[in-house]
Amino acid sequence: MKHVIALDVGGTGMKAALVAADGTLLHEARRATGRERGPEAVVETIQDFAAELLATGRERFGEPASAAGVAVPGIVDAENGIAVYAANLGWRDVPMRELLGRRLGGIPVALGHDVRTGGLAEGRIGAGRGADRFLFVPLGTGIAGAIGIAGRIEAGAHGYAGEIGHIVVRPGGPACGCGQYGCLETLASASAVSRAWAAASGDPDADAADCAKAVESGDERAREVWLDAVGALADGLVTAITLLDPRTLIIGGGLAEAGETLFTPLRTAVGERVTFQRLPDIVPAALGDTAGCLGAGLLAWDLLATEVPA
Repeated sequence: MKHVIALDVGGTGMKAALVAADGTLLHEARRATGRERGPEAVVETIQDFAAELLATGRERFGEPASAAGVAVPGIVDAENGIAVYAANLGWRDVPMRELLGRRLGGIPVALGHDVRTGGLAEGRIGAGRGADRFLFVPLGTGIAGAIGIAGRIEAGAHGYAGEIGHIVVRPGGPACGCGQYGCLETLASASAVSRAWAAASGDPDADAADCAKAVESGDERAREVWLDAVGALADGLVTAITLLDPRTLIIGGGLAEAGETLFTPLRTAVGERVTFQRLPDIVPAALGDTAGCLGAGLLAWDLLATEVPA
């Protein structure tokens, strides 16, 4: 059976699958990234994992994988197959496509950015299915974005398109790791809500999920923290809507797990802020933590579809 290798590399864990042409997951596996062992060891672990998947496919389906797709965090040069930089993994300028291609016996390898790859899956087979224009925004430790146009993800001229988390929504606000002040992710990410709720509640271990629960129970302090974050998020999203005019706005990540506790006030806040803009459908992501892996599989199949026969 013809299949591809899909690998999603995260800061702490890796998710992998063998994927059939119709998107069926034929085999799934997970493994620790092991970043505490250093960047070179992480790269070696990725190659070992991919090689094991190649062997599994050959054993189970009578032939090796036809291609591989790999999603990695940080700055990615997808065109040249280079993992340029990842702060949480410590690597720089890793020729990932070349290394994996060699390790996998010369099969074609596609490299993608983790959020854009997850966005590809959400847009094509998840919550954005059927939408010709969408924006995928995961709210996690930080905030990123993926711009979907006609079934593909727009990476931008330099690979930085979609970095909505670094739109300044509160000038002079909290310092951001990017060097600016008042960026969206300093105010509306799951990390930001966790920090704000820990301070407001006096519990240093409180997190965003605790804040959501407190909102649901009627805690006024929690509601204030939550609505501050929702307001900042709405400001950032309206900027994106104004620039991109998406048909569907897909919200994912840890904060989206709050369900309507997030989506009801968010839809209201965005609706209050638009003037001439057309409101997109604002929907929760559908694929959860499998989006990156499924997207990596799509990258691999797309690579095969664009290959010119010899």
